Amino acid sequence: MSDERRLTLYRNGSVYSAADPFASAMLVDGGTVAWLGSEQAATSLQDSTMEVVDLDGALVAPGFVDSHVHITDTGLALGSLDLSGVRSARELLEAVAAARRAGDQRGVVRGYGWDESTWSDPALPTAEELARAAGGPAFLARVDVHSALVTPDLVEAAGIAGAGSAEGLDGALVSRDALPAVRAAARPADDAEVRSLQDRALAYAASRGYVGLVEQASPRLSGLRDLQLLLDRQDGHDGPAPQVMAYWGQLAGSAEEARGILDGLGVEVLGLAGDLTVDGSIGSRTALLAEDYSDAPGNRGVGYLSADQIGDHLAACSGLGIQGGFHVIGDGALQLVLAGLGIAAGRVGAASVRSAGHRLEHVEMASEADAAALAEYAVTVSAQPLFDATWGHPGGLYEARLGERRAGMNPFARFYSAGVPIAFGSDSPVCALSPWESVRACLTHSDPAQRISARAAFIGHTRAAWRAARHRNPLMGQLVPGAPASFAVWEADELMVQVADERVAAWSTDPRARTPLLPALDSDRLPECLQTVHEGRELFRVPGFGRVVDTAR
Repeated sequence: MSDERRLTLYRNGSVYSAADPFASAMLVDGGTVAWLGSEQAATSLQDSTMEVVDLDGALVAPGFVDSHVHITDTGLALGSLDLSGVRSARELLEAVAAARRAGDQRGVVRGYGWDESTWSDPALPTAEELARAAGGPAFLARVDVHSALVTPDLVEAAGIAGAGSAEGLDGALVSRDALPAVRAAARPADDAEVRSLQDRALAYAASRGYVGLVEQASPRLSGLRDLQLLLDRQDGHDGPAPQVMAYWGQLAGSAEEARGILDGLGVEVLGLAGDLTVDGSIGSRTALLAEDYSDAPGNRGVGYLSADQIGDHLAACSGLGIQGGFHVIGDGALQLVLAGLGIAAGRVGAASVRSAGHRLEHVEMASEADAAALAEYAVTVSAQPLFDATWGHPGGLYEARLGERRAGMNPFARFYSAGVPIAFGSDSPVCALSPWESVRACLTHSDPAQRISARAAFIGHTRAAWRAARHRNPLMGQLVPGAPASFAVWEADELMVQVADERVAAWSTDPRARTPLLPALDSDRLPECLQTVHEGRELFRVPGFGRVVDTAR
């Protein structure tokens, strides 16, 4: 029997499927789910033509999709200095010096994850202090990757020496317009090294149960060559890996210009969207706000695009029938986008804007009226639940930067109530590729009014992500007969139905509920991925999790 028609029977576990919420077995025919049913039915179905996997109580569920990720940077972060635990400028400098002495970092010392908002003294090191500690070039990205600490030699290599803080250079700190040039100077230029970083990130994602990743590429971030290398590897010659779908964040002023950009890429992208930045980040105080930052009076952040530019871009994309979209964090930036949507609708018609399926990344600050306007234009929001888990708690970064405006941020329940489709991601390497932690963050949102159920969160991490990317197969992200066999197998302590409202029972034994069960997420031990499969091809398997050789009934 060929690989394409291989029959694999998974049994003695639990299968997450709306088609049969109590299924304990699943038959996969090549790359397709062929059957779901009970253990008794599986015994009758099993024969010598099948490979059999004893799940031993494990859960089979649709594979996760990360709707916002930076793959090469994730690979870089996996092998870079972890600065998330430093609590002062002195500790940061000591960590950099130790990495250089140990030889762990050759060439450019790369670090990720420092966050001065967690330091008792938020003062940053000077450029001279960093140069002495690094003993060579260093690029240390802040946790939100919208600013970085860099050494003077990298600033010089980027060709921006002498620029002032208004352009984003302030001592060792770079942000705003200065950041892309320094980031490019610090990135590896060798194709083989870039591919190795991408391979590392893809393998890691597969080990976390991801079958799909949505790359957010742009000229200001990873650059075109990086995108070409990433998508060229998807021809299958490099072995099984999560499917990569990509957006290219480049502004177009007309349909002709948009078509020219797409034709010039040399690879196929989903649209001109993603990290086409309208503003920056809250942590770096570059997100565009309607009112001043609470801890920086007079500062409302940065707007990189005007409403007219946004309208031109969305009209161009709508005219071509492709997705457009932007990186939007602050409420001031969202008002620009909503004005741009109105401009685009006035030029090409509201129906054309709606049918294009535009999407916005992040959208952390949105009122009920804003959500209703996004729903009116059929805009999808690609959000990051771990943003709230990391910075949204009382006394956290958002409260420090925004004060009372912290309440209602990352408004998942508000979007759902308004009919705004949501797809979830990590923005890796900003937050970890940790899907169940991200699902849990939706359940335990810092604002109880914005919590959603585990089922809604799980759909946002699976089926909704494929739909947000306009995948051609409507069954992708589900385990039902005829659907692609794209799933992960999980070892979990307990399965239950979990809701966001603490006043409602979190589980039920009533079979009439017909609700498939998900892992309990109320403990520190998250489910462990045992196997990941995409369209019938195995991407990852834990040693010891294997097939049963004896197929006798």
